Formats: sequence, C-alpha cells, structure tokens
Amino acid sequence: MTTDSRRGTGRRVGELATATGLTVRTLHYYEEIGLLVASGRTDAGHRVYADGDVERLYRICLLRRLGLPLGEIGRALDDPAWSLRAAMTTQLADLDHRVDAASRLRARVAQLVGSSDSDGPLTEDLLEVLEEMTMLDATVQKRIAILVYSDLEEAYEFLVRVFGLGPGELARDDKGNVVHGELQAGDGVVWLHPELPDLQLASPKTVGAATASMVIMVDDVDAHFRHARDEGATIRYEPVDQPYGYREYSALDNEGGLWSFMKPLD
Repeated sequence: MTTDSRRGTGRRVGELATATGLTVRTLHYYEEIGLLVASGRTDAGHRVYADGDVERLYRICLLRRLGLPLGEIGRALDDPAWSLRAAMTTQLADLDHRVDAASRLRARVAQLVGSSDSDGPLTEDLLEVLEEMTMLDATVQKRIAILVYSDLEEAYEFLVRVFGLGPGELARDDKGNVVHGELQAGDGVVWLHPELPDLQLASPKTVGAATASMVIMVDDVDAHFRHARDEGATIRYEPVDQPYGYREYSALDNEGGLWSFMKPLD
C-alpha cells in the first residue's frame, strides 16, 4: 500500500494526527483499545489509514463532542442496533431544555421590569431570578481539574492504562522533560502539573497524604474496579452501594492520589 496523502492511497499516523489535531499517542491508544485500527501497514510496519478509517475517526470525534465515553463510542460504532439519531435526539432534548429555561428567565425578568411596584421587586423575586441565572450562567465554559505529580509521564501512563482516562497531550521542554499533561475524563479534562515548591504544589507522594479526591462517573463500576485491580491499583474499598445513591469504589493512583469511580443507583 502506498503512503502518500492523496485520496484513496492512505495516510500515515503522523499525517492523520496533523490533519485532525489529535496526538499520535491518542491514535495509538485508539488502536490499542480497538476503537480505530489502521487498515494497512507499510513494508516497514508503519500504520496506514484508508478512507474508511478516516470516516470512522470522524464519527469517533463527533461522538466525543456529544459527550460519549470511549467505551460507549466503540459499542456505538460496532453495534448495528445503535442509533446516532437517538443520541442526537437526546442532545436535542437537552438543548430544548436549556432554551426553555432561558425563555422562562427572560419572561420573569421582563415581568419584573414592567412591574408597577415603585419600590422594585421583592427579595423572593430576586432570589428566583438569581437561581435561574445560575442555571444558565455562561461565564463558566469548561472545568479543568489540575493534579500535581512528581513524575508526570509515569502518572500519565498509569491513569490511561489503569483508570482508563482518555490520552491527550504531553508537552515537553527543550530537554525532553514532560512539563504538562492532558487527559480526557468523560466530559471533563484533567491536567497534570509538576511539583512547584514556591507555590506549595506537591504530589501526595511527597506530602505523604491525599489532600483531595477525584470523582469519575463510569458506565460499569464493577467492571472498572476489576480492570483497575488487575492492573495493580491500590484499592481502598471495593464497589459498594452508598446511602447517598451511588455505587462506587475507591483506589489510589501511583503517587497516592485518591480516586473514586461511581455510578448513580437505579
């Protein structure tokens, strides 16, 4: 198989990464978990992606934007009974809900503006408006969790392999040292940050204690637990149904950070 970038002749992994904005590591991980396997190889063993592979990657990226985890994306693409229309219908319902909430808020504010009460709206009215404003607050666009590790590359490998976080970027300095890492966690992002004594940023490994915890929602708590346990994670407690309505288990990462993986009870 030829390897130039013209249509129908295949694309190497570096070309595909450049074109899509994904990292080569991410594409390798997609192949490792069976999500996107290159259709061919060159004589030297380099991956070659055919047009069908590119189309599958497009669908993967689309479903990621819809918020589906990698495991569900794999089932969605390989299960003929799965419906993209159904997923988009769910998203549409969420958008409709947001539009309805915005409409109610507008009507409420318009009512207060047009009120004949010269003393202004009552406190209860303002509290109702503030509550609805909070629900629609667009100033917060994305949440990013930042975790501190003494060895970013080792932590990155552990979190992908053991806890199943989606691989992202690893940035290095001019000496090749990893100075920043990014991982996907469902609809959120996790950044890996090096220790900085001047800012009192230290890994749980250095401190000797976990001062915070990460909580990740997963599809199957028990399956996730078995995978993490088999990959060598230190389990703090096994899956259990909690009185606050979640099934969860807890484990430590390779530097002593505390993680909980859970799912709402039916």
